[in-house]
Amino acid sequence: MLDSRHLATFHEVVGAGSYSAAARTLGCTQPAITQQMKALERSVGMPLFVRVGRRLGLTEAGEALARHTGVILDHLSAAEQQLHSLARLRGGRVRICAFPSANATLVPEAIARLLADHPGIRVELQEEEPPASLRRLPEGSCDIALAFSYPGFQVGASADLMEYPLMEDLLTVLLPVGHPAARRQTVRLPDLAAERWIAGCPRCQANLLHACAEQGFTPDIVFATDDNLAIQNLVSVGAGIALMPALVLAFLRHDKVTARAVEPHARRRIAAYVLREHAQVPAIAQVLKVLQEAASAHDGC
Repeated sequence: MLDSRHLATFHEVVGAGSYSAAARTLGCTQPAITQQMKALERSVGMPLFVRVGRRLGLTEAGEALARHTGVILDHLSAAEQQLHSLARLRGGRVRICAFPSANATLVPEAIARLLADHPGIRVELQEEEPPASLRRLPEGSCDIALAFSYPGFQVGASADLMEYPLMEDLLTVLLPVGHPAARRQTVRLPDLAAERWIAGCPRCQANLLHACAEQGFTPDIVFATDDNLAIQNLVSVGAGIALMPALVLAFLRHDKVTARAVEPHARRRIAAYVLREHAQVPAIAQVLKVLQEAASAHDGC
């Protein structure tokens, strides 16, 4: 194994033309240079220098090493600079995998904070509903996964993941403007038993079925889509009503749709997950911090 310090000294000796000149440039003694070059020759297993009269020349092995040393040292320097930037939060890549409503609200708000304070951190976005998003962490295809869970429907995070709670997202019922139930500030879920329903993603649909079952009825689900805009459009034309998280309403507001809190109150829980060994990576830790800051503005909405 070649010692990078010896390579740096060798590079200086080759450039200076002698041990004594290299010693003056490096601020050390000539014997110290001699010892390092002997150690380097032992590592490569053959002589690197030859005396040509009063000049210091290179053997064939020395010439071969000299052709590579500059490139090796440049690469080491670049690596050191990049690692220094990562440690000082000036750079780094963080891949986030989140569900659609988080990618439309929490993630952009977090990125805005990063652009202001840590513009060197590059964030790449992926989209996936839980629990599939969590599976990307051990696969190595993302660094942070955002996921939601409902009471009785947990995401099933494995023991090698760390959880960072972000917010509680209030569930609301979407009604077409003019719907009789819209005259009240809150709506009892059993009062909606006769309605036609529009369901969201599979986990959201499972939660709708569970919540209604607890109130003694089975909802008549006539449409199911994970497209939040499509759900609002369907509600607006009277095709049905929908149980939707308040976070979605922060970026989609249809003028022919209104939202009301439901009784009993229900919320989904949103959290970020990372592999335990990655939690202390500076760029990842900073992205987690700004995600928590962005989520605090929406918590309990």
